Amino acid sequence: MNFEQALQQKIDLKTKPLKALGKLETIAYQIAKIQQSLTPELSMPHLLVYAADHGLAKEGVSAYPQEVTPQMVYNFLNGGAAINVFCNQNHINLQIIDAGVNADFPPHPALISSKTAYGTANMLKEKAMSKEQLDYCFREAENHILAIAEAGCTIIGFGEMGIGNTSAASLLMSSLLDLPIADCTGRGTGVDDAQYKRKQAILQQVLDTHNELNSPLDKLQAMGGFEIAQICAAMLTAYKHNMIILVDGFICSSAFLVAYHLNPAIVDNAIFCHQSDELGHRTLLDKLGVSPILNLQLRLGEGTGCALAYPIIQSAVNFLNEMASFESANVSNK
Repeated sequence: MNFEQALQQKIDLKTKPLKALGKLETIAYQIAKIQQSLTPELSMPHLLVYAADHGLAKEGVSAYPQEVTPQMVYNFLNGGAAINVFCNQNHINLQIIDAGVNADFPPHPALISSKTAYGTANMLKEKAMSKEQLDYCFREAENHILAIAEAGCTIIGFGEMGIGNTSAASLLMSSLLDLPIADCTGRGTGVDDAQYKRKQAILQQVLDTHNELNSPLDKLQAMGGFEIAQICAAMLTAYKHNMIILVDGFICSSAFLVAYHLNPAIVDNAIFCHQSDELGHRTLLDKLGVSPILNLQLRLGEGTGCALAYPIIQSAVNFLNEMASFESANVSNK
């Protein structure tokens, strides 16, 4: 009997009808397979929230002004955001990364400074970032993950904050999946009808401006954000270290989509935590062939879906490790 057969047998012989724990069984199987262990462990869970500003925000693609990005970073650092509440509740280590916010922050124990620049360039007029800036994003993110992996973390989630970043995510989705921009563009932070129409028109102009690009990295450089680039690189590095990767909502899924185009095997280590209420996320998940754990009509970002799904993931591992088998419990099996 090989490992996968032994794992499936262990799941099937728990004191329950076959498949009775549904998606929990799928999650348990995936995690055990990642770790190649019949007794997998979730050690030192971490969640990294990457924050950055976007030059395209000057075109009015968001309902909120750009000043909200640094204001929300301060809120994270002061413990007042939704992600702080959910990470505290579920004992998840939270770190905030300044990947390119248009502000300076004083030193803080929870803050990592990896500022690429004070926001990306306006991608309507030029590429969002230079090749050197993209390379910097990848180097910094690799270092973030290396430090956490060496400390013993086996499971890591990602969140983001950045006014204008749903636009970058929509553009990457449209370009990488060859879909109309209208199918990939939602209301983000809640633009009204007129702003929504304008947002779609601007994003189509951006696509037309950068329509000669072919490689995923070229598209990320032209239409991504510093936080999206660092998340993409962090996910790829987490996969190299065989960590369980928790994918949050639309923006983090778009970062994952770039990572997937660079290394399709990364999907084996990824757990998609929720389906966002942002237009396009369901389609993106379907294109990847994955099924999210939750659908709570969230569209907040910050990694909140990861933190909320974590107890369910814990339950999947715990039933595999702690639940009795028919034999050990002296229960008759059909």
